Amino acid sequence: MQQKPAPTRVKIHDIIQARWSPRAFASEKPVSHDDLLTLLEAARWAPSCFNGQPWRYVVCDKTTDETGWQNAFATLAEKNRRWAKNAPVLILSVAMDNFSHNGQPNRWAMHDTGAASLSLCFQATALGLIVHQMGGFDAEKAREVFNLPGDCKPMAMMAVGYQADVDVLDDDFKEAELGPRSRVALNEQFYARQWGRGIE
Repeated sequence: MQQKPAPTRVKIHDIIQARWSPRAFASEKPVSHDDLLTLLEAARWAPSCFNGQPWRYVVCDKTTDETGWQNAFATLAEKNRRWAKNAPVLILSVAMDNFSHNGQPNRWAMHDTGAASLSLCFQATALGLIVHQMGGFDAEKAREVFNLPGDCKPMAMMAVGYQADVDVLDDDFKEAELGPRSRVALNEQFYARQWGRGIE
């Protein structure tokens, strides 16, 4: 498994440092049902406003439900299909628009769903799995094929599985897969006391 630890300014937890988003998936290695449940359990325990838990996930496991997986795959942008074809599991994350306890709009729903998805990603890293989240999918098609209710927002499609050698990828994906990871400098996006005053 290719390791690409984040080059951090200060020491962070190993799980956070190790998590990244490969595209090289091993098509012949399914994800066990127990491991899938573990990922979802990690997402279930994410924090949320008023404990509203606005996240919903549609899990499509190619080994147990080829039709469901094909429905998920059909929503992907063409560029994502080129590598996600090898992922044994595709998971759609969905944010519910309204709080369940009072029916009022929940403006934190997308934030909280993102937190749940990140919990899922960290758990995957701990299990030796990889996750690649995709914004490149047709949300309206996803509504149709998964019979989603009107009061929700499809957020991301996540490919889940085991990492493969980079050679399973087309040449134009290999450079990104093998290249270094990078982030904007800490003090350019994190501020002390007021906007634009970079923390040191």
